[in-house]
Amino acid sequence: MNMKTLVILLFLALATVFALVCVLLTKKEKVTTCGCSELPSSPEDTDGEESNIFVDLTAEEMAQVVTYLKDNLGVPLQDAVRAEPADNCIYYLDVFLPVKADALGFLDHSRARPPRQALAVVFFGGQPDPNVTEFLVGPLPNPTYHRDITLRKFGRKVPYHSRPVTEKEYRDIDSFIFRELSKAPAFLKECCEYPESELATLTTAPRGLESGDRATWFVLFQNIFGSGYYIHPVGLEILVDHSSLNRSQWEVKNVFYNGQYYQGLAQLEKDYNDRLVKEIRVKRVQPENNFASMKPPTPPPLAPAGPVQFEPEGKRYSVTGSHVVYQSWSFAFGMNVNTGPRLFDIRFGKERIVYELSLQEALAIYGSDCPGGMTTRYMDGSLGIGKFSFELVRGVDCPYAATYVDRHYLIDSDTPKLNRNSFCIFEHDMGVPLRRHFSNMGSFYYGGLAKYALVLRAISTLINYDYVWDFVFYQNGAIEVKVHATGYISSSFFTGKGKAYGNRVGEHTLGTMHTHLINYKVDLDIEGTKNSLVALDMAFETVQAPWSPEHQIQRPVLTSQVLDKEEKAAFPLDGKVPRYLHFASSQENQWGHQRSYRIQIASFAGEHLPETSTMEKSISWGRYKVAVTRQKEEELTSTCIYNQNDPWDPLVAFADFIDNETITGEDLVAWISVGFLHVPHAEDIPNTATVGNGVGFFLRPYNYFGVDPSVKSLDSIYFTAGRDVDKCDLNRAACLAKTASCSPSLPSFAYTGFQNLTGP
Repeated sequence: MNMKTLVILLFLALATVFALVCVLLTKKEKVTTCGCSELPSSPEDTDGEESNIFVDLTAEEMAQVVTYLKDNLGVPLQDAVRAEPADNCIYYLDVFLPVKADALGFLDHSRARPPRQALAVVFFGGQPDPNVTEFLVGPLPNPTYHRDITLRKFGRKVPYHSRPVTEKEYRDIDSFIFRELSKAPAFLKECCEYPESELATLTTAPRGLESGDRATWFVLFQNIFGSGYYIHPVGLEILVDHSSLNRSQWEVKNVFYNGQYYQGLAQLEKDYNDRLVKEIRVKRVQPENNFASMKPPTPPPLAPAGPVQFEPEGKRYSVTGSHVVYQSWSFAFGMNVNTGPRLFDIRFGKERIVYELSLQEALAIYGSDCPGGMTTRYMDGSLGIGKFSFELVRGVDCPYAATYVDRHYLIDSDTPKLNRNSFCIFEHDMGVPLRRHFSNMGSFYYGGLAKYALVLRAISTLINYDYVWDFVFYQNGAIEVKVHATGYISSSFFTGKGKAYGNRVGEHTLGTMHTHLINYKVDLDIEGTKNSLVALDMAFETVQAPWSPEHQIQRPVLTSQVLDKEEKAAFPLDGKVPRYLHFASSQENQWGHQRSYRIQIASFAGEHLPETSTMEKSISWGRYKVAVTRQKEEELTSTCIYNQNDPWDPLVAFADFIDNETITGEDLVAWISVGFLHVPHAEDIPNTATVGNGVGFFLRPYNYFGVDPSVKSLDSIYFTAGRDVDKCDLNRAACLAKTASCSPSLPSFAYTGFQNLTGP
């Protein structure tokens, strides 16, 4: 064998060894990619075309309505982006939902499809009698008519002073305030290192003390780039009267600093120069000392990634436009630009459980020894719960592989805007069994079902707070509605009296106490629209033991009552609600019980505003933990966006809905309020955590079915002793080692949520 042949053979041997080593080293790392195919649809699946009557307006429809109004209202309309208070402008558009009877006629009885129409809210500032007018515009997509529905809806005109504050008005107020600050240069230099230290304003609401007022306290903070300025107050608050439609007539009515009130910034400057002001020097916050920063510390180089949820065999739900199907569940969903998420036509199988489930209002009432804090009662619907439902962040706000849905809206502009990925939908393993039993008596077996559920989620950022809105659908026919609060606390400047209203969380920062109260509308239709409200509870009765009459037994017994009047069905926020409160139909299940759905509330709300308050009637829905009324087209919402800026003469007063009408065998609506008292503490810095700050309610079947419908779930597991528990046909969990051995095919991370923002 010559040298050349030997070299070749040696090279081939080395190559073979190298190849074998590579195979051995990589064999354990070889991972297939999970398939993304949809699983077969449920037998109850429909294409959801009928539910299109509830779909939000498209961008094209919004543009058509704007064009129509500009051509047909007969007055010049400015774009709200540039409109002065004395101008006419379109404030917002929304879909005009069909009358319930017409919708049910179409959905259930093959009657005519209701016409598709829009609601247009127009500010008429350029009229002899300035007002806000609401129009019905239709039919879409090519409108030919508009009708003034203001009187029909509210019974009177909408006063112009009650209109929401536009983005343009906020910007103009900001400019006005900073011009006024020039009147106190020496004071601001000493107290706040201004202008070197940038300042920011925060609005309060309502705007005054009586009907007709439009004067707002603005609180000043250090504006630290890249973090929430809400917890860096400087102690200065300014009351701006912006009621005039002529901006040149706006004025500062009062100034507050460190416990003292002044007639204006010029007086504050004069008193400071005369050494009559007790100033507290607030040092400019440096980035390294910014306790408001959410920027995490640098992670270690090899920090392991957290767990990731994915579907190894594809998604088990379908989303077609605004229609969702998940196992036996189906529903339509949308987003009101003011009040936020709303769901319609919620069905289990082919039976409708809920006609409408919608958020109505989010209220926060603050306490403080400073004027801005002590007067604040935020009604977030007037700010725009839907408008500020921004893009969700994959892997944090929702599971990375969730389905994300965009939403268009039109408010404060003639041009529709897009909030990308503002809804997410995902199936979730809740981490505990839905049900299970291990038998160690009689016969040995195990049966169980993982608690998989479908979640629809949106998150709204309303100034400093972030609200996580969840609607959860379980396999046993139950629905959970819950909200979590997070984000930054709001704060006041800390003074000696501050601890009566919260906790000190920084050198100059008082975390101000406040209540959160959220109101929902739940229009349940159990076996149709004719329902009654039944209250079940318990009591103890004392009886003689039949086998030993000289002894007594205290045994629990059911108490039952049909609540036949609205007054009987209005339960105070701080009162006792029957433990079993359910909407009952006249139909019975196979065991002779009325088919029903139960309302179960999980809430620890603070006290409601006293009814002696001059503004309480505007938030009178908050009197009740739950109130049940007859469904009426003239009582569609528990509040309105105009109540925020004129709560002393509200256009919608929920307390008036409760007028002792009969509610047996009627179409009923439940109005549910949930909330909590929040006393901010050190651990709320930099952000409030969602842990422990979640409330909500359940809608649970109560004798609606003959058995738990989840018994039909293909996810069920059952095996007995001595059987092959590792067989997939007996135990689906045994298949996971194979089906979950793939790697999820995840989309690249991207985020566009800052695109529509006009400035800090």
